[in-house]
Amino acid sequence: MRSNDPQRSQSVDGARLYSKIAWRLIPYLFLLYILAYLDRVNVGFAALEMKHDLGLSNTVYGTGAGIFFLGSALFDLPSNLMLVKVGPRRWIARIMISWGILATGMMFVRGPLSFYLLRFLLGVCEAGFFPGMILYLTYWFPSQERARAIAKFMTATSIAGVVGAPISGSLLHLEGLMHLHGWQWLFLAEGIPSFLMGFSVLYLLKDKPDDAGWLSDDEKLWLDAELARDRQAGGAADKHRLIDAFKAPMIWILAIICFLDQIGVYTVNLWMPLILTSFLHGARAANGSLSPADASRIATYATVPYIAAAIFTVAIGYSSDRTGERRWHIAGCMILSAIGFGWAGATHSFVAALIGFTLAAIGYWSIMGPFWTLPTSMLGGRAAAGGVAIIMMISGAGGFVGPYLTGRLRDLTHSFSGGLYTIAALALVAAAMCGLLPGRAKPKLSSTRP
Repeated sequence: MRSNDPQRSQSVDGARLYSKIAWRLIPYLFLLYILAYLDRVNVGFAALEMKHDLGLSNTVYGTGAGIFFLGSALFDLPSNLMLVKVGPRRWIARIMISWGILATGMMFVRGPLSFYLLRFLLGVCEAGFFPGMILYLTYWFPSQERARAIAKFMTATSIAGVVGAPISGSLLHLEGLMHLHGWQWLFLAEGIPSFLMGFSVLYLLKDKPDDAGWLSDDEKLWLDAELARDRQAGGAADKHRLIDAFKAPMIWILAIICFLDQIGVYTVNLWMPLILTSFLHGARAANGSLSPADASRIATYATVPYIAAAIFTVAIGYSSDRTGERRWHIAGCMILSAIGFGWAGATHSFVAALIGFTLAAIGYWSIMGPFWTLPTSMLGGRAAAGGVAIIMMISGAGGFVGPYLTGRLRDLTHSFSGGLYTIAALALVAAAMCGLLPGRAKPKLSSTRP
């Protein structure tokens, strides 16, 4: 039985407690999201061989790569509501186990129809994982601490590229082993860990602070009070019904900005290896006929944008929390992304294109900390779950539009430039829309820093 003595909870060092929570949660969530993200985007490296082996056009590849996000978008909202109902531990375990099975099943793709079907089902199984993680962090961190926590967690999306690119390139070297193509080994080897880690969630993840044996009673009391005050100050305490999420204009503005952001994010993830290849080896390689050695080399080069994005994601999250400013951090990142894509579209040099993609990746990834702090500070309970899911549902369409648009324009114009210019223009639209977002966060409610 916990003591309710307020004097005891006042003795808690907030800075030390948040650091303790971050070290307990973020590395594990980080690992889970690396696996999720890798299974989502590894088709970009598999395509270096798969397109040629299966005779897939750029339009077919772009459609199949992007259709994942339609499956995810359709089921993000019900999945996130189920997480609130049954608890994060059981629901996230279910998500990981099912997506691990589908991610491994990608090795059985035989043509366009099976490619579309398996990618769509993978999206359905993975639906709710990312919005669930964002919602889960609100159970542990108040809004003034949240951008840093989200940014650290979100670096998993860029680290997945750093780790996944060389691993994927190496797996492509297994071409012919046991009569399997290299891209089949890639899906097999990268899908099984997700399936196995899903079972670990049942034992290692705690639904809420009250369930955490590694927190003292005083720490639990102090954290409960801080989270309650934060919800009250941001209005989340008064907006906790699902309908409140649908009625909040800011949720729809954020959804459009995120939609435009995701167009660029998944163009980088799913097309960058092929676009970089076109600069080195011309149209033949861009259409998919690339040796395993060259594919491995491209995968190594492709780590550069992800490394830079990981560093700047944490830096921007820290800056946003330190200043309490969200709007212009997001807008500045989107402008940087527009410059990067425009640069990549205009150049005929491999090095310049790599620099362009690096700038774009820094911009697109670095908005995540300040961006995801906004909806979770305005809404609570089912409204927060619904708000995050609404944003993900709409932005998921961006994950489809970017890859499809790039592939379609490539087939029509025989150049990647048109697609890259279009996405750069859309990033500028997103930057302009940031003027509608709230400015600085409200002052901290209590002293959480020494």
